[in-house]
Order: sequence, then structure tokens, then C-alpha cells
Amino acid sequence: MRTRVKICGIRSAEDAAAAVDAGADAVGVVLAPSPRRVTLDQAADVLSAVPPLVSRIGVFVDPSLEELAEAVARLRLDYVQLCGDEPPELCEQAPAPVAKVIHIGTTFDVQSAEPYRGLVAALLFDTHVTGIRGGTGKVFTWQDLHELPAWAPLFLAGGLDPRNVGEAIRALRPYAVDVSSGVESSPGHKDHGRVQAFTAAVRAADSDCYLEVSS
Repeated sequence: MRTRVKICGIRSAEDAAAAVDAGADAVGVVLAPSPRRVTLDQAADVLSAVPPLVSRIGVFVDPSLEELAEAVARLRLDYVQLCGDEPPELCEQAPAPVAKVIHIGTTFDVQSAEPYRGLVAALLFDTHVTGIRGGTGKVFTWQDLHELPAWAPLFLAGGLDPRNVGEAIRALRPYAVDVSSGVESSPGHKDHGRVQAFTAAVRAADSDCYLEVSS
């Protein structure tokens, strides 16, 4: 299986174009409190560099339905990523497919995702850090996830970078990997060399997994 690559927290059209050139399958803009936050006008400029067939994602924390509708319509978002305490009802009513973030601490109860079954397009696992909803650069212990929801594609985030993304893919075989701080020179500024190295590491891990299955 080919692991999809999502580069998130992009704040410039130049960085968006570099992510696309490196082979990213999706580009994300943060529309919530964060060092990487952009306005709708800024997000429109960022996403102007994203061609068809590369997904456009908006990242939110506890938005209203009206906020989602405005962003989806104005930015032509392919899906929305909800990183807060959004109830299942909001996911069901959202004007675009939803990737719901599940924050992982020292343990994970697979039942915690059950309320979202059938209402979201994907689950995104990120590291739990008190008071921060993402972009922390902190890794959770992938090997401790012995049971995963099988009813939705899994996006994996949480401290991924070019050095460890291969290990993460081999451990969990996620549908997609999500990186932000792991390819930055400073918050919100992507290092194009690291972006290239990240996508190359993903493809190398995919090749290893294919050979393992085929052998």
C-alpha cells in the first residue's frame, strides 16, 4: 500500500509548491489558534499553489458549523481536520469529509473512537499534550497501539520527521502520515530539504513493507 503524505501547517504559497514538488498528497492550512495559523485570505494564497488531485485541508479546533461552511466554500477544501472536542453531531453535519483527531497519551482505548464511527472519513492519531492541540513535535509510543479501529483509514501524526517516519510506517502501516514541525526550520516555515527527505523516507518504508509482504 502506498502511504499518503500530508504536509500541514503551511503558511506560504512557496512552501505549498515545495510540498507538492516533493510528492505530497495533501497540503494543510491551520485555521485555529497556533503559531502556524493563517487567515482565510492567507489560506487562499497558500492553496493557490496546490494543483488538482492534491487534497486541500483545513485544520480546526472546536469550530462552529458556520465557520466550517465559510472556510470550505471559500477555500474549496477537500476535507476538514477537527482537532478539538468536537461532538459526533458536528462531524455528521460538516460540509466536507472529516478527519477526526484522537489524541494519544500513555494509553489508548479503542472504544474512545466509537462515537465517530460512520460519521468521519478518517481518524488522525496525534500525541496528547495538555493545552496544545497539535504541532508539538512530541512522539507517542506507536508500538503500544495494539488495537486500532478498523472502520476508518488511519492518519498518523505526532512528532514525525524524516528520521522516524519509516519506523512509524513499519509499526502501524497507516493510510497516511501527517507532518508539520518535523520538516520546519522554525514554526510555520518549512525546510524544503527536510520536506524532500520526509517524502523519500516514506517511499523507502513503503518499499520495505512491500518486500516484506511479498517475501
